[in-house]
Amino acid sequence: MHIGVAIFPTDTTIQPVELGRAVEERGFESLWFPEHSHIPTSRVTPWGGQKGAPDLPDFYWRSHEQFVAFGAVAATTSTLKLATGITLVAQRDPIWTAKAVATLDSLSGGRVLFGVGYGWNKEELGHHGVAYSERRAVLRERVLAMKALWSEEEASFAGDHVSFSPSWAWPKPAKAGGPPIILGGAAGPKTAAHIAEFCDGWMPIASRHVIDEGLTEIAAACEAIGRNPAEIELGVFFAKPEQDELDRLAELGVKRAVLGLPQGSRDEVLAALDQLAALV
Repeated sequence: MHIGVAIFPTDTTIQPVELGRAVEERGFESLWFPEHSHIPTSRVTPWGGQKGAPDLPDFYWRSHEQFVAFGAVAATTSTLKLATGITLVAQRDPIWTAKAVATLDSLSGGRVLFGVGYGWNKEELGHHGVAYSERRAVLRERVLAMKALWSEEEASFAGDHVSFSPSWAWPKPAKAGGPPIILGGAAGPKTAAHIAEFCDGWMPIASRHVIDEGLTEIAAACEAIGRNPAEIELGVFFAKPEQDELDRLAELGVKRAVLGLPQGSRDEVLAALDQLAALV
């Protein structure tokens, strides 16, 4: 099992370059950065879209731009996987995002893991011109458009949400066709269909029940389009940092477990890394 760590990279915690070096030195496979472009102060949508959720922590609106931060980390590491956990694709221009991902992957020697998600903040999505009810369809088309830009000499796309005529777009990613695409979130029928259609992995924040249900949905979705469900790699976000728990996840077929780091000071983050390194 691969072990990675995740943190919001902000101006109030450890600097991303120092963190990347420390994570790599301790033998972790991957470093995961979430993203939010901004947080509307109206705060109509509760944290995670869940009623009764606590107040949203300020690191949600203090985070560095994902790919700029990873560019700095890439330049100062050599083996660490650079993982977006997650990129809010529905809120991003797909042509520019395809170039950012391809550039990072090319310059880092193929170290990108492209984690994507639909997004939960209705106001944030709205500021980007995306209706909450359309975010799944928008993400699907934008990912498919990016895959075309990564793999075709002259790429084009015609959809309801993305459309462009034959175009040249370089650099191409280090891996033919682009980096692994990993979708987060619980896998109901719609999400499972997207995983089967255009993803290489699934990474929920999950219990055994969520994993079992999701794998059943994904297997059915893969069967419907003639894809082998074994091609979908299973991972888990924010696994409990306990040996017994990691053993249990391994038995369920989990290939990657991502552990959470505290949103604290430099010293707090480094101390947590030292503790978690024993699990690696």
